Amino acid sequence: MSDTARPAATDVDSPNLIGAVDQGTSSTRFLIFNASTAEVVTYHQTEVRHILPKEGWVEEDPVEILESVKVCIEKATENLVGLGFKTTDIKALGITNQRETTIVWDRTTGKPLYNAIVWLDMRTASTVQSLIRKTPGEDKDYLRGLCGLPITTYFSAVKLRWLLDNSEVVRKAAEDGRCMFGTVDSWLVWNLTGATDGGQHVTDVTNASRTMLMNLSTLSWDDQLCSFFGIQKNVLPLIKSSSEIYGKMALTSLKGVKISGILGDQQAALVGQSCFKVGQAKNTYGTGCFLLYNTGFNLVESKSGLLTTVAYQLGRNKPAVYALEGAIAIAGAGVQWLRDNLGIISSSAEVETLASEVDSTHGCYFVPAFSGLFCPYWQNDARGIICGLTQFTNKKHIARAALEAVCFQTKELLDAMYKDSGLELTSLRVDGGMTSNSLLMQIQADILGISVVRPAMTESTALGAAIAAGSAEGVGVWRLEQEVSSIGTSDVFEPTISLQERIDRLARWKEAVQRSMHWETAGRSSYLRLGFWDTLAPGLYMWGSFGLMLLAKLIAKSVHR
Repeated sequence: MSDTARPAATDVDSPNLIGAVDQGTSSTRFLIFNASTAEVVTYHQTEVRHILPKEGWVEEDPVEILESVKVCIEKATENLVGLGFKTTDIKALGITNQRETTIVWDRTTGKPLYNAIVWLDMRTASTVQSLIRKTPGEDKDYLRGLCGLPITTYFSAVKLRWLLDNSEVVRKAAEDGRCMFGTVDSWLVWNLTGATDGGQHVTDVTNASRTMLMNLSTLSWDDQLCSFFGIQKNVLPLIKSSSEIYGKMALTSLKGVKISGILGDQQAALVGQSCFKVGQAKNTYGTGCFLLYNTGFNLVESKSGLLTTVAYQLGRNKPAVYALEGAIAIAGAGVQWLRDNLGIISSSAEVETLASEVDSTHGCYFVPAFSGLFCPYWQNDARGIICGLTQFTNKKHIARAALEAVCFQTKELLDAMYKDSGLELTSLRVDGGMTSNSLLMQIQADILGISVVRPAMTESTALGAAIAAGSAEGVGVWRLEQEVSSIGTSDVFEPTISLQERIDRLARWKEAVQRSMHWETAGRSSYLRLGFWDTLAPGLYMWGSFGLMLLAKLIAKSVHR
């Protein structure tokens, strides 16, 4: 197994460049890397609009996603030419994407059959309950042995089942053999390689491992899993490795360039952070928060609420490497909520300044369970709470509590990984947009009690896709070498609080989490439990009033006599 990824040497006069599409939940970017130095030459970024038709529903327009990719490619390529390079210097491109987000489209027209259902969407809660009732003992972990995942709202098969049950357009297309399903990578590759004119309907093992339909051992669509969800295999893409030539660009100024790498965003960050050794882990802080721990060739079934997933397969003839994953639904999205819903900051970057103005939350805890709780609880009916408020609490304390929430959740993931693997980390590699917040990184080190390492190369996710694309057979401008190297480290954050303070704060966090659970009552009745003392006073009042009324009537009768 490779220990690290290092760019191959190239001719200075004719540099080998690799493009990387980074299609995330909130934005799309196209970055161009120099394969000699692993440095970003140029990039372009654009935001992607969220559609919120109902409470708990999160959608995106698949056409807008595709157009955002095309715009970013064109703009970044224009920048590249402006810097004196040629478009022909780009030898290949890779794709990394938001993973469980589900798209269905018509193979004859190429048009989406429904909006993309985003990974953190909660509409499938009732679908999840009906699926769980089908299992022996109503066990949400019934399928873990095959796919490594619990039955929950998070994963793509549940979203596809909901679409088939609730959209007549999707159901009819499936019956007619016109329906195509894919995660964002499949939608992009199909369109970028020609769509209805020869587009390739493919995915890679990392994205396929997030659908609940792929067998983790065989790396193929599983008959038992497809039957359980009632999904026909003819709607599914072909599963390929994470590093091979899938086709050539049919669109944009990069027409003819090979598409040769696909990695789900969190697995791409693992590769970009060079976590190729068993026991190495990285945590990505984005819209959500995702901690991946390399377990090598071993499939480790979690007993602590984590996910078993494919980390990467860097070549058709290479073995798959696996990982344990902890997933947190709300991280950066919590800061966006402070900005957009509460209005206590005008930009996400302001949260660091605001939170720095107080030395602690003074007992305020924020559990951002907007989409329920993911790992290690998998509690769909949890909802967000802010507790421990006093008259002293102000927006500064709430801002700091929002940052601490990300760190406490990460601590719970690491504790679960220790239970499953028996290996304790001495440091944590981090990446993602939130890592620019140094206060967050320091709080994280304090709560974990270990070093937090923030690399100089902050574009780990896109870099991972570039490594996969550049090292593919038939491209070969990026070598996976045995020699250990590092892209560099800009900051290491060391813990500064005592063990006892860490234990006390974590205990209060867990109390807050318990208070957030079982809040959503959809599908079940709410009632108030009243004890003896709760009912005594109202009862005495009622019977006393009844007695006084009778006494008044008796007195009235005696007077009339």
